[in-house]
Amino acid sequence: MANVASPLQYGDPPGLGPYVVQARLHAAPAGFVYLAQSPDGRAVSLAVLTRGAAYDAAARDRFVTAIREAGGRERSGLRGRLGRPGRSRGAVLDGAPEVLAYEGGRAPWVAVPYAPGQPGAEWFLDPVMVGGTFIGAAHGPDFVPYWLTDRAPALPGPGRPPRPLTETRKRVLLAALTLVLLLLLVTVILLVMLLGRRDSEPQPRQLPPTVFVPTPPPTPETPMPQPSPSQSPSPSQSGPSTPGRSPGEDPGDEAPL
Repeated sequence: MANVASPLQYGDPPGLGPYVVQARLHAAPAGFVYLAQSPDGRAVSLAVLTRGAAYDAAARDRFVTAIREAGGRERSGLRGRLGRPGRSRGAVLDGAPEVLAYEGGRAPWVAVPYAPGQPGAEWFLDPVMVGGTFIGAAHGPDFVPYWLTDRAPALPGPGRPPRPLTETRKRVLLAALTLVLLLLLVTVILLVMLLGRRDSEPQPRQLPPTVFVPTPPPTPETPMPQPSPSQSPSPSQSGPSTPGRSPGEDPGDEAPL
């Protein structure tokens, strides 16, 4: 089947591993095939699973097993729940493309040399679909994988961010000590400025003491009458006085002295 290159669509990866994706070659139910370029300028055919197939562990295992059988040995890029390469699923068909590189994990992909008219990376997408396995034999009804509706390409997640550059312990301690010294210097400068300003300010002059003069009570407009002192009789200087006769009293009645 001849693959015709078409422009990349939204969601297609700009690159996978060291390969730069240039165009889309084929779209299958289980994945996509892209035309890519290797770092040395060679054209390669690159296949990836759909996101639905990549989320299915069984479909992902069938894809990677086909790659391992064609490659004939394990690659250091493989990781995850993948078994050892073997012939348990049958001998490798003649004419399988040469595997240049592949990546396992949650979003596997494979790269093979691109040659027009020759089998490309789509060869590894065929075993993912199990339809037709029992052709010519009595079997039950065929089934449709549940993940066929998720047609987005499965892309590997972002790698781990590079570890931040760390200074040696000696440099860290030196930097901390320098920071502490700077803080102490700033504190001393602020204290000197505050104390110098306080000394330079003139002292407030003491106010004279306040003399309190009581205010006299108000004088009434109408003077109040004052009581006059009573005159008491003064005693006679000649001694006790003889009481005199009363008018009309007879002198003969007086007793003789």
